[in-house]
Amino acid sequence: MTGVVKSNKMKNALVVVVYSTQLHKKYNKRFKTKNTYSVACTDSSKFEIGQSVEIISCKPVSKTIRFKVVEN
Repeated sequence: MTGVVKSNKMKNALVVVVYSTQLHKKYNKRFKTKNTYSVACTDSSKFEIGQSVEIISCKPVSKTIRFKVVEN
């Protein structure tokens, strides 16, 4: 998934917002959705707010962190 960094205040984690569109089953109209994910990373100071990042799912790191940043 590709998202935008919302917060980088944690030491080894980011908060990323992922925007997507879905199709309504009954009315066949597209609508936007927004999900926020806590994402593990090695150093959050490398990422700035508003920067686009790619994330993948991984095994649970903590109570809320279920994703990690893809390092290219």
